[in-house]
Amino acid sequence: MSKTIQIRVDDVLKKTADELFLSLGLDTSTAIRIFLTMAVETGGIPFDVKIPNTSLKQSMLDVINRKNLSPRYKTAEEAINAMLED
Repeated sequence: MSKTIQIRVDDVLKKTADELFLSLGLDTSTAIRIFLTMAVETGGIPFDVKIPNTSLKQSMLDVINRKNLSPRYKTAEEAINAMLED
């Protein structure tokens, strides 16, 4: 006997996932069954799930708050020259 699982996801996420799985020759239901099967076989989520370290967390907050960002450059050459100066 099989059971139905219903989940709510953003329309864009669903469409993008459908397209990705289709390009792999799968439908979304099959991809989810593969995920669940691998979770059961490995005894957990079948990929690394990590908490960001302190440095990464701070960098993420800086981007969100638009702090400590490098200046904007008009050209790639200008950006490269600034990097070479450091």
